Amino acid sequence: MAVAKSCTCTTSTITTTSTRSLTVAVDVNGADLGPAEVARGAADASGVRVILYGPAAEIGPVPSHVSVVDAPVSIAKEADPVRAVRRTPDASIVQAVAAVSSGEADAVISGGSTGAALAAATFGFKRVRGVHRPALALMIPVPGKPFLLLDAGANVEVRPEMLVQFAHMGAAFMEAVGGVASPRVALLANGTESTKGTEVVVAAHEALAGSAGLNFVGNVEGFAIGTGAADVIVADGFTGNVALKVMEGTSAALLGAVRSAAMSNWRSKLGGMLLRPALRGLRSEIDPEEQGGAVLLGLRHIGVVPHGSFRARGFTRAIEVAARGVREDVAGRTYARLAEAGALRKTASEAVGSLPDQS
Repeated sequence: MAVAKSCTCTTSTITTTSTRSLTVAVDVNGADLGPAEVARGAADASGVRVILYGPAAEIGPVPSHVSVVDAPVSIAKEADPVRAVRRTPDASIVQAVAAVSSGEADAVISGGSTGAALAAATFGFKRVRGVHRPALALMIPVPGKPFLLLDAGANVEVRPEMLVQFAHMGAAFMEAVGGVASPRVALLANGTESTKGTEVVVAAHEALAGSAGLNFVGNVEGFAIGTGAADVIVADGFTGNVALKVMEGTSAALLGAVRSAAMSNWRSKLGGMLLRPALRGLRSEIDPEEQGGAVLLGLRHIGVVPHGSFRARGFTRAIEVAARGVREDVAGRTYARLAEAGALRKTASEAVGSLPDQS
């Protein structure tokens, strides 16, 4: 039986508890293909209980391992997600996060707004003690050379110490969920030299170069992103999100061009038929739905944000990724790695040598 592990992240200990079958809370509001498509994804998830939060009338029948909480209020399209989370306690994403905070569930999935999910999870879960900011981490499905990109959009402006923490959080995730021993970590910059990049990147490079227990390989440039030079690539949220959108747009354009060329005349169509099995395998390998979406790292519980356009399969994978993150205790391992490296933010009392606040 799958067991839930919850992280009690204080300044001194990590505690895990095993109480019941693992449960994932899923906000179905905001998904492009509607709540029923998300429900189909939940139905296909095995080895985990799922609680769906959304309009019950639109979800339809569900199997025995899935339950439904009627939560029709959505804040997925609100312009100010922080204010919306604070003012709308009955919103589906707020209720789903509350289920995790209360111990009813172990992780949350949101098929709607990334901003609303980030705000609700940050308020509801709280950051791991000593973490400056949570980060959005996304597996990039480069054929044969996938890597984790973070931050993918949560923090537009950062400080060097935040990039250092992102590096350790990404490494912990790749070890726990990606199964990569001693993952290679790099900074995204405009040159491989240690002096390249903004002042923040240069300062982060210096700190990471001497960081304990981290396999830091230096800077990587944009053109080297898909070459397998690193297992984790770290950037501020603005740069990371731009890089992500450029990769997504380029991939879509290239696949479209290949499809058009294959249908241009009868010879091309014949060649396309011969190549179809190989191209089908390639398409599956680079399909973003197979990655399950972006993972919120640095919080006391796991949250996964699939793309709103995902079909049922994408939401199934998101639930599987969240479940594995709980089973592998990503929150606890993140804290432990940061503590070992001395990268946790100190409170004012700790900075002057007082006893740490354990509240």
